[in-house]
Amino acid sequence: MYFIGYDIGSSSVKACLISSETGAVVATDFFPKQEMKITAIKSGWAEQDPEMWWDNLKLAHASVMQKANAKGEDIKAIGITWQMHGLVLVDKYQRVLRPSIIWCDSRAISYGEKALKAIGEEKCLSHLLNSPGNFTASKLAWVKEHESELYDKIDKLMLPGDYIGMKLTGDVSVTIEGLSEGIFWDYKTQSISDDIIGYYGIPKSFFPEMKPIFGEQGTVNSFAALELGLKEGTPVTYRAGDQPNNAFSLNVMKPGEVAANAGTSGVIYGVLDKLNYDKLSRVNSFAHVNYTLDKPYIGVLLCINGTGILNSWLKRNLAVEGLSYEDMNNLASQSPIGSKGILITPFGNGAERVIENKDINCSIHGINFNIHDKKDILRAAQEGIVFSYEYGLEIMREMGMQINIIKAGYANMFLSPIFAQTLANLSGATIELYNTDGAAGAAMGAGIGVGHFKSTDEAFASVSVLKTYLPIKEDEVATKEAYNNWKEIILKQI
Repeated sequence: MYFIGYDIGSSSVKACLISSETGAVVATDFFPKQEMKITAIKSGWAEQDPEMWWDNLKLAHASVMQKANAKGEDIKAIGITWQMHGLVLVDKYQRVLRPSIIWCDSRAISYGEKALKAIGEEKCLSHLLNSPGNFTASKLAWVKEHESELYDKIDKLMLPGDYIGMKLTGDVSVTIEGLSEGIFWDYKTQSISDDIIGYYGIPKSFFPEMKPIFGEQGTVNSFAALELGLKEGTPVTYRAGDQPNNAFSLNVMKPGEVAANAGTSGVIYGVLDKLNYDKLSRVNSFAHVNYTLDKPYIGVLLCINGTGILNSWLKRNLAVEGLSYEDMNNLASQSPIGSKGILITPFGNGAERVIENKDINCSIHGINFNIHDKKDILRAAQEGIVFSYEYGLEIMREMGMQINIIKAGYANMFLSPIFAQTLANLSGATIELYNTDGAAGAAMGAGIGVGHFKSTDEAFASVSVLKTYLPIKEDEVATKEAYNNWKEIILKQI
């Protein structure tokens, strides 16, 4: 018997089967093999057709079922994770009214800024733990103003994962985590925010029924059973956005535990056991997967947009002789801590929330033509990304977060020993690297939601640490000195 997880990304849709007996991954696959289309009619826009997600889910599902030689009746429960902050709108017949406005669409920034001023900065931050920003609520406000005829046809608003839940079950529902990532959830009143829906004029009828993050959210209907070859009545028992789910897939559930990844963007996501916020809104806070009304666990999210693109830019422009990323890591390891004084700020991919939404670009400081070469620049780039993480971790510590363990998937920049060791030395935390991903986490969540696994520790018993990095005390001084010099450069620019 198996649990299956679906990960609805903006690049691809991934499916993963795990064994209900061992918790081990049995089969995994993703579609399409090239990145899914993102439509940008205007600069700053980003839209996707939700039906495209469903079509690719069917392909990924069929592939893992075939690889495992599994039948529909072998699936005990289903979990879903998705690209956060997207907006999906349907009419009373559950027909999609327009393409989804996805997470990287920036058209609604001005709407969030006006809402922050109108509602009041202190009230927004203390009740929503965020500014309204460019999140789902603000995107809906844009639709209301610019597509009024379509707006009048709306029956329900959803996030991307809610849409997949609807396709599977025929029921429309949402979770507290989903409401929080859309900036609809008031943590003080523990309900949908009257301030947000009042200011934007959003009817409460737009909101679907609220279901638990873990637990039955509906069962596979006859349509989905036919489309996927599943057994009708198979329960959907877990649903969460990608960053809370990525943390969950690493069993990051307790205060003091932090999840990280360093792919296209760099993310630090830590758990806080009290309602708090950054007064400058440089990090975002959402309901974590174990959030309850009695125990409001909060996931605090730091995102660095310029992470992977800096490394890939260097590969294209500096490693012109065809060096691989592994070759680049080996070269960087030949440069000492601090990269002989070179400092790189990795902010060349647009405005960054962590530096107060400033667009300061990437900059390289301290190059001396007589002593520096390629290996020093490569190391400085990795150190600069770690320094940006530490800058965000300082904000999290100010909010009351203790950071003892940082867990990450053994992938992307965490394949570099320099990157992982520098983060350990600078943060003082133990770095643990695992072989897991979001789709596997969603499948684990399904197992917990259906009651098969009694705890996250039981569910993740088969997930082992591949590598561990402990802080090296004799290297801490040099690392922190380089970081302080880097931070001085940043503070002058913001």
